[in-house]
Amino acid sequence: MSSSPTKILEVFDNPNIKRDFVIRIDSSEFTCLCPLTGQPDFADIHIEYISDKLCVELKSLKNYFWSYRNEGAFHEAVTNKILDDLVEAMDPRFIRLKAIFNVRGGVYTNIECEHRKDGWEPREVVNV
Repeated sequence: MSSSPTKILEVFDNPNIKRDFVIRIDSSEFTCLCPLTGQPDFADIHIEYISDKLCVELKSLKNYFWSYRNEGAFHEAVTNKILDDLVEAMDPRFIRLKAIFNVRGGVYTNIECEHRKDGWEPREVVNV
């Protein structure tokens, strides 16, 4: 696997496909460019997902994020593109992605999107 920017997301087999378990990934190093001004935009990316058969490999995810560094992208579009690419690579039972972009001109942007696999229903939450 390369240590350079790439749009390829590597995956590996889910070690326990019989159980719904949540995988949370946080990255504070996402950057892209404003498509209007060319100035850098910085974001914290928060992913939580329930795998079906595949999990995303973290180094490839880091290199995937890195591939946006010199690309112009609106916050809403890039957040949904990342989610779409993760769904395509893993086909998870459930995934939610939240992008929290740093303030620019006194305006904060938070984008949250999710995907549920057809037919998948979350289990009832147990409160003890």
